[in-house]
Amino acid sequence: MSIVTRYLVVAMRRPAFDEAVVAPHLAFLDDLRARGQLAMTGGFADRSGGAYVLENVASLEQAQAIVAADPLATTGSSDLTIHEWNTR
Repeated sequence: MSIVTRYLVVAMRRPAFDEAVVAPHLAFLDDLRARGQLAMTGGFADRSGGAYVLENVASLEQAQAIVAADPLATTGSSDLTIHEWNTR
């Protein structure tokens, strides 16, 4: 079985989270999916945040650049953490 590097992005809402950022964030994710860079995404049941998995990304630096453009990051609504993830 081969190892594939993906990037797990965990987004945790900040106390002043604004629901208005959800629609732009979902549009951002739709664009990533259209480009073949989004494997899966979803929100946590307790509404504290969510996660998404980037694929077909060349490096951690590229993943960081993608995540920096996420409306959750650009508006400061959530804290986003990227984990390089070796999957099989």
